[in-house]
Amino acid sequence: MTSIALTDLAICGIDELPDHNRRSYTHVVSLIDPDWPDITAFETFDTHERIIFRCHDIIDPLPGMTPPGEELVRDVLEVGKNISESSANGEEVRLLIHCRKGVSRSSAAMLSVLCQIYRDEPVKTLYDRLRLIRPQAWPNSVMVGFIDDQLGYQGALLEGLCPHYGLRLLANPRTGEWMTANGRGREVEMAVLPA
Repeated sequence: MTSIALTDLAICGIDELPDHNRRSYTHVVSLIDPDWPDITAFETFDTHERIIFRCHDIIDPLPGMTPPGEELVRDVLEVGKNISESSANGEEVRLLIHCRKGVSRSSAAMLSVLCQIYRDEPVKTLYDRLRLIRPQAWPNSVMVGFIDDQLGYQGALLEGLCPHYGLRLLANPRTGEWMTANGRGREVEMAVLPA
């Protein structure tokens, strides 16, 4: 059984990293574009284990861009598994996951961690927890699909993404405009608004 508290899990964007340097994170996961330069903000962080994954935040193939793939998600899941096991063994774990804006790749990665920490909880509860950690979370659907498949959710995690998107659109209707303008209209169409 894990002892990681939600308060020990955080998501942010690159611009927000300086606001997190006093939290003494034990682990940092970076999901950044392949050509993004090294991030100097980490020079002010306490000693931590940092793992970098590089892909673009896209859901459809685009020339010259690297989509999040099955292997990348497998590696992200391995990080989550190791963190969960460390916590279960009594080690202190404080995890920060970031991407460029702290909205999509990072929230999908955090969802993968939550799936492993709270394996027996309903999918709806996992998404509720994700929104508590990062209210503006809009997980990359391609990554969620791979997480669903690799953890054996049999479609339930992807299905749970639809009402999550719906709640996000209710909270901020402009999110749909922004996502559509950035090539993510298919995800906006997935959204299911609560009755």
